Amino acid sequence: MAITSANQLELLQTAEAVAREKMIDPGLVIEAMEESLARAAKSRYGAEMDIRVSIDRKTGRATFTRVRTVVADDELENYQAELTVDQARQYMADPAVGQTYVEEVPPVEMGRIAAQSAKQVILQKVREAERDRQYEEFKDRAGTIINGLVKREEYGNVIVDVGAGEAILRRNEKIGRESYRPNDRVRCYIKDVRREQRGPQIFLSRTAPEFMAELFKMEVPEIYDGVIEIKAVARDPGSRAKIAVISYDGSIDPVGACVGMRGSRVQAVVNELQGEKIDIIPWNEDQPTFLVNALQPAEVSKVVLDEEAGKIEVVVPEEQLSLAIGRRGQNVRLASQLTSLDIDIMTEEEESARRQKEFEARTKLFMETLDLDEFFAQLLVSEGFTNLEEVAYVELSELLVIDGVDEGTAEELQARARDYLEAQAKAALDAARALGAEDSLIQFEGLTSQMVEALAKDDVKSLEDFATCADWELAGGWTNDGGERVKDDGILEPFGMSLEEAQDMVMTARIMLGWVDPAELEAEEADSEEAGEEESEA
Repeated sequence: MAITSANQLELLQTAEAVAREKMIDPGLVIEAMEESLARAAKSRYGAEMDIRVSIDRKTGRATFTRVRTVVADDELENYQAELTVDQARQYMADPAVGQTYVEEVPPVEMGRIAAQSAKQVILQKVREAERDRQYEEFKDRAGTIINGLVKREEYGNVIVDVGAGEAILRRNEKIGRESYRPNDRVRCYIKDVRREQRGPQIFLSRTAPEFMAELFKMEVPEIYDGVIEIKAVARDPGSRAKIAVISYDGSIDPVGACVGMRGSRVQAVVNELQGEKIDIIPWNEDQPTFLVNALQPAEVSKVVLDEEAGKIEVVVPEEQLSLAIGRRGQNVRLASQLTSLDIDIMTEEEESARRQKEFEARTKLFMETLDLDEFFAQLLVSEGFTNLEEVAYVELSELLVIDGVDEGTAEELQARARDYLEAQAKAALDAARALGAEDSLIQFEGLTSQMVEALAKDDVKSLEDFATCADWELAGGWTNDGGERVKDDGILEPFGMSLEEAQDMVMTARIMLGWVDPAELEAEEADSEEAGEEESEA
């Protein structure tokens, strides 16, 4: 094939047709043609030559040129694509290193192999351009809902035609009992868009909590306008879901707005999610109140929140226990996801038995350590005293409110408590030293003798050992093991040490040892604060 006047316009027409079909810029197709023609010309004139082709965007005329670069005498390597300054004087008036000499060469006749090669180049370039266009089109649509047509199913994954490309709905992102046939319409949430070697990959989901939130945004104008906000969503896809909403307009009921007239709005979402039951819950800043709402339809008698541990105890009447837990634990699991708290549900009888057990244990503690009779020890527990430290170091006036306790009795109680605690501390210190605990650890501020003993038993015997500990090793924490939350016991967790306290103490030890520069630490904290402020402003 030769590029003659007869088929010059055909090049432009072909480029336009391909560009229109693939929805890409015609200029990219013409560039691919130029590259393919240049490659064919090199196979004719020689691979070492720098042959370039330019196609006129108006006439379709292809111009073949040979480009040679002027180089210094000692740098001449490729005689076909380079010239020395002396050689260049034959063609140029005042040549300089780095200049190029361009001369037109005759067009080439394109044989069958060259034409096939040119076709491959054009197809590759068009394919790359098409992929780039798809990625640019969908990268900003992640987090939105899209409608598509089912094309086929591969190993349980559904391939969906989304207009300008294909997307994949993985089997673990489908609602359990859903099945699709070719040309079925499907509505999905764009979970992720990735640029990969084989082209842009668009991942869809129908099980993501965000899918439900976006569906409500489409059905409830108040959510779209920002008057109502969805604060949290928890789903058991295809079965049940809970969604927490708040209204920023006192005259609008967030739950009623989401339900709609005769349930029309929520029913539209339910129908899209294959009958998934949805509990719409008013969001509340007060976590216990929010949890009571989240456990609906069960009635809650009492809530006890442990903020440090991120746990919450819920007490319900006996007849409400199965309703609060739900079938296979579904209700409490969704409430836990919604509130981001570990929920421990117990009946009133179980809570009463536990409190009685705690009462008896504290009574026994005071009887044995303070040499008190049972009645007097029970008085202390009834007044809210839970341990010896509270008795030893509380204000004297707080002991005097107990019936039958005068100033002398109160002072005697505190003296006995302090003597016992001091004896315990001395015994723990002696045990720690016997285990090899060093003075650097014993004298470290914030560690009690009992803590030092516990550390020494775990082979943490010096300040250097302590500084190498991770915060969770000291305070405990949770890890995810195959989808199950597993508790990691901390060395100092029995002493009530929090994760934040452990972080501060370990960092202090590292600074004392010279491992960390305080100035650099302050600079990092300042940078992170600035970054946080910029994100919040954005």
